[in-house]
Amino acid sequence: MAAESRAPPLDGRPKMAGGAEPETGPAPEGVVEALELLLRPPAEAEPGAEVALRPETLRSNAAELEERLRRAPGWAALSRLRHAVLARAPALASGAAGEAEPGWAAACGLLALLLCLKERLEALAAAPAARPAAPGAAPPPGADTLSVAQGRAVGRALRAAVGLGLVPYLPPGVGQRPGPPTPAPPPACGTRLHAATAALTELAQHPALGGPLLTRHLGLLLAGLCLLGHGPAAHTQGVPEAERARCRQALRRVLDRVYQPLAVRELLLLQGRPKQSPPSPGDETKPALARAPAWLRRLCGQLLSERLMRPGGVQAVVRGVMDGTGGAAGAEAAAVDWRKCDAVAKILAACPQQCLSLEDYYGLVCPQILDLLHIQDKGTARQFQRVATTTLLAVAKEHPRLAEKHLLQPLLAPLLRCSEAAEVAVEDLSAGTVLVTEAELGSCVEDVLKVYVVGNDSSSLMLGSLQSVLGVVFSLYSFAKQNVSYLRSPCQEILLWFLEKSEREVSLAVLEGFAGLNSSVRALHPLCQFRTGSEGGAAVAVEETISDEDEALYQKVSLEQCRVESLVELLSHCQKSGLAGDFFIRCLKALTRVAAEDEAASTSAEVPGGSLLEREQYHAGQRRKLLVLQLVATLCESVSDTVFTDVAQVEEFVAATLQRACVSPARGPGAAAEAQTLAMAMGLVAAMLGGAVQLQSGDFAVLKRLVPLLEELSRTYPEPLTQELAADLRIAICTHGACSPETVGAAADSVLGKKPGVGTQSPADIPDGAPRPGGGRAPSRHGRSSPAASQERSEEQSVNREPSATGPAPAPCADSPALGGLQELLISAYDPQPPCRAAALRRLATLIMQRDPEALRLREKLLQVFLENMQHEDAFVYLSAIQGVALLSSEYPERILPVLLARYGCPAQGTGDAAAAVTRMKLGEVLMRVTRALGDMVIQHREPLVQAFLRGARDPDSTLRASSLSNLGELCQRLGFQLGSIVHEVTSCLTAVAKTDPEAEVRRAAVHVVVVLLRGLSEKATEVLRDVLRDLYRLLKHVATAEPDGATVLHAQLALEELDAVMRRVLFPPQALEKKIVVLP
Repeated sequence: MAAESRAPPLDGRPKMAGGAEPETGPAPEGVVEALELLLRPPAEAEPGAEVALRPETLRSNAAELEERLRRAPGWAALSRLRHAVLARAPALASGAAGEAEPGWAAACGLLALLLCLKERLEALAAAPAARPAAPGAAPPPGADTLSVAQGRAVGRALRAAVGLGLVPYLPPGVGQRPGPPTPAPPPACGTRLHAATAALTELAQHPALGGPLLTRHLGLLLAGLCLLGHGPAAHTQGVPEAERARCRQALRRVLDRVYQPLAVRELLLLQGRPKQSPPSPGDETKPALARAPAWLRRLCGQLLSERLMRPGGVQAVVRGVMDGTGGAAGAEAAAVDWRKCDAVAKILAACPQQCLSLEDYYGLVCPQILDLLHIQDKGTARQFQRVATTTLLAVAKEHPRLAEKHLLQPLLAPLLRCSEAAEVAVEDLSAGTVLVTEAELGSCVEDVLKVYVVGNDSSSLMLGSLQSVLGVVFSLYSFAKQNVSYLRSPCQEILLWFLEKSEREVSLAVLEGFAGLNSSVRALHPLCQFRTGSEGGAAVAVEETISDEDEALYQKVSLEQCRVESLVELLSHCQKSGLAGDFFIRCLKALTRVAAEDEAASTSAEVPGGSLLEREQYHAGQRRKLLVLQLVATLCESVSDTVFTDVAQVEEFVAATLQRACVSPARGPGAAAEAQTLAMAMGLVAAMLGGAVQLQSGDFAVLKRLVPLLEELSRTYPEPLTQELAADLRIAICTHGACSPETVGAAADSVLGKKPGVGTQSPADIPDGAPRPGGGRAPSRHGRSSPAASQERSEEQSVNREPSATGPAPAPCADSPALGGLQELLISAYDPQPPCRAAALRRLATLIMQRDPEALRLREKLLQVFLENMQHEDAFVYLSAIQGVALLSSEYPERILPVLLARYGCPAQGTGDAAAAVTRMKLGEVLMRVTRALGDMVIQHREPLVQAFLRGARDPDSTLRASSLSNLGELCQRLGFQLGSIVHEVTSCLTAVAKTDPEAEVRRAAVHVVVVLLRGLSEKATEVLRDVLRDLYRLLKHVATAEPDGATVLHAQLALEELDAVMRRVLFPPQALEKKIVVLP
């Protein structure tokens, strides 16, 4: 035969993949060839196509194999080995010899040959190793290694052996696969099933054969072992009990050996879909499979529970269920299919029946559930995190005590370890000891974000457990705000989630705890501190003791300031929910209590004394008062005007302000601020009543709660105007706005920024020297007027008589609308309420910007009004006045700049040194605004401006000296550094100040001017500063070597670097490679 002629001698010494030569027995190539012969397709089949083997084909192949084993030369060794294998397996021997059932006979023949191959591979592996490889060459494969073609042939043989010897003898519902339904097994199937399963189990013990078998046919092998070891007796007839026990042991060994997620997946497939579960999307059109029998479902459930309770069993179960969804698209699909994740979570949360103790089960499983949160594989991380979060929430719902003990406390352990309630003896640890590492703290924060925020379960257990570590999270958030750390965003999300999900009172108490006003949250341990990590995170270490008391106090104050700023930053994200407004109102109420306590303390003149406990309580009370004041001040500065979201919050804010005014009327040094706050609050109510907000009947019911406070204020407040406004507001609220006196409208206009109306002041209330409606000024309350005042009046009269540039203008009468409105603005510019005064000054500045004829005609009077208001203590007022003076000066620089320069050089008589210095600095700001407005035209006023600032640099007040030098530097920039002949004066002044001034900030400003000069001039410095460049260089070297102030030295080093760069560019200009094209004639 042709096949016989091609067959190699099997009892010779054939070469293997590893180059080893067996001493006795058939070569694996011969066994593989026998397997291929037994599975050879018919001659009419297409090459390479998968063809189902018919019974007649199996008979002919088996007959040909038997013929070769008997007569072909070189097949004797394989025949002897096959005979020995069949002698140990009588069932396979009888099946291989039978011709009535070719399928079973082929299966027995394949299993016998596979067992022969297993024995030969084991013998080759036990043989001595071949000669070692040459140096530098790859080591040869093992003697028992199969080639790729041999591996494919073995895989086809295993598939045929399982399909012919195992599948036909499994009852319906046991180990079925999609496809046409299999017929019922023959009556005497137990012995055949046992013979095939025993042979496959023996093959699974070898690595080369067990790999493809367990990877592709594990489910069917498990089905056979389950049926033989645990199935009913009707399906295992002829199998003794000892063999069934061995099958049960083999089942455990196979399950323990294989990849656990694969074992879980196959057991789930064997268990089948529950009866009540609907089919998955896309499975409706597939043929329905027979439901697994009850005994198999119970057995698979027990085996799955055993897999789950093994070390790493949770991850194995999750991977087994979620298998096949890896990768980008698969991971997205699995994340969307939340039903699968929730089903796994329910499996993990439910305690198996064979586990007797619920405590033991959760103690074993919960650490593995938390480990699911730390999966680093991006393809499966989302699935595992969802499963872990859902499982944790399910356990927390069913068994809250066990969830807190085994899940939440281990999850929050790094944060609890460094809180105030920590049981760790921090006092016994040395300074600098790391309590929580950077990796541990970062992982803990990310886990909290995944479980609490992403899980989004606002049950009392979850909120209560998170509240125990909120103080540490807030401290970490405050620390991350000061540094570059990735922990800032997750900490902020955790804090905002808790504040949103908790009840309003709890959220407000927690915010107060963040500010240090109560103990509702556990803050960071006082002996612990955060340290910046090397990976962008943070670590917790024991704080080092600071011996310097001043330094310790400074760090404490800085920490409290940073904590307040972080709290305000957090509140800026809570304005839409109304939480920021409620907290602001609560702080105002606390401020009212502080004012009442201060009032009581001032009347009783209580002095702290007595025992140590009493003194500590007194200091704690004082600290709380300071915290309240700091918190209210920061909130007023940082929180926007949309902090109040409804009328009820506005009412509470106004009520808190009115109550504070009733308890502690404005007196003493803070009277102006208290009066301003009260005016703004009452103006806010007036604006609401005046139509700024569309009020409903329910809103008036809320506002009526202010009536008792307004009535008390109208009787007890010392200022008559405030009393009158309070009474009128009470009337307007009680009448629902039907009766609204003029004072209410005026207060509303002042808040809304409208033009103040007539009647807001009586003539008796106008300050001395303020303009009156009839023109001119109010007479002084003193008996005589000063010569300066009479001179000013004469100047104003001369200005009033000055004709217009366009021709003679008619004398305006007092009833003129334009002049009447301007006079009203001039009156309001002296209003005792800062908001009204600032609004009037802004309106006057707008008229100047619009070049209003009447305003420009009274420019001298307006200048005087602006200059007088520049001395006001309120920033809004004097900044508005500065803007007005700057606009006037930019319109008439020739007339007004000399006046400003004179006032800058010579302060007004009768003012203190500090007030004069402040006024001159404000004038300096005006001068700088004028220079910016003039642009290139400032060159005409170069010398007087420079000389004024040089004189300011020699003023006794150090702050004014520094301000003058700063203005000088900016002026040089505005001049384009065209200093001309005064460059010597400038450099001499800078040199003298930098060397001899006693104040560091002044020396710093002088060196900064030098830096500005060098940077601005760049390459032109060698030309413009040609005569003084050497002096400037010597000055900078002197400062860099002899200056004690670090910032000044830094400025000097920057200037030297700039000078060095300039000189290098001048001495060594860059080489430019240019191409020149010359056109020849």
